[in-house]
Amino acid sequence: MHESHIRLARPADDAALARLDRDTWSPLHAVSPRPEPPYSPFFDDRHRPEDHLVAEDGDGTVLGYVRLVPPTPLPSNRHVRQIQGLAVSDAARGRGIGRALLRAACDEARGQGAVRITLRVLGHNAPARALYASEGFTVEGVLPGEFLLDGAYVDDVLMGRALE
Repeated sequence: MHESHIRLARPADDAALARLDRDTWSPLHAVSPRPEPPYSPFFDDRHRPEDHLVAEDGDGTVLGYVRLVPPTPLPSNRHVRQIQGLAVSDAARGRGIGRALLRAACDEARGQGAVRITLRVLGHNAPARALYASEGFTVEGVLPGEFLLDGAYVDDVLMGRALE
């Protein structure tokens, strides 16, 4: 088994993460259109390196990432963190990278003082929903038919869990 570890993202990860995002785009989880050239940078004012954890191989190859942010800028919910992106390269699938990133995000959220973590997942994304459920996330709400993707209405499923 290949050795991997998880660390905070660095500005130098921009190109690798942008490529990973493009390579893993799928209607199973994406609500935005397939990326087309010219490609935007991965990091910007709303997507900062410090908001991302990166999984990499021993040789530095980026295998995946998770984005973890406060859901709003409001002081009244600063005790919550939200996962707003999780991707694993096709080559690294089946190695537990997604699970490791999810657990690392929970640890990071706890370290930031959060007591709750939430996420949104498309209703038809059964593999992701199963992973989240196996890590203690429960369905806390469903927005029926929230997205129209490839001619079909797809639910937006809100999931969350306590971090205590």
